Amino acid sequence: MKTLLAIAVALATSTAAMAQMTHDQGDMPMVHGIITKIDSKWNRLTIDHGPLENLDMGAMKMVFEVADPSMMEGLSEGQEIAFTADRVKGKLTVTEIAPE
Repeated sequence: MKTLLAIAVALATSTAAMAQMTHDQGDMPMVHGIITKIDSKWNRLTIDHGPLENLDMGAMKMVFEVADPSMMEGLSEGQEIAFTADRVKGKLTVTEIAPE
């Protein structure tokens, strides 16, 4: 029973830690979002997301480029994610993504 409780606590802690993860380069915090549209042809995701402090943007739904098309593999509309975004060559771009 103690082992089961320890596993449950570890799982809850790791889920909370995922929400607080930071990006390796520049310590950008990951932001919670929900994918509302996937555009594989143009390598874009529409994400309804929380505030992006590093971009001085509030919570909203918007379209992002994806830094690497392979990042879109396994994603689906309606899926909750944690992600980081930055300006890459002048375009708002998802630079890191993880399912929640």
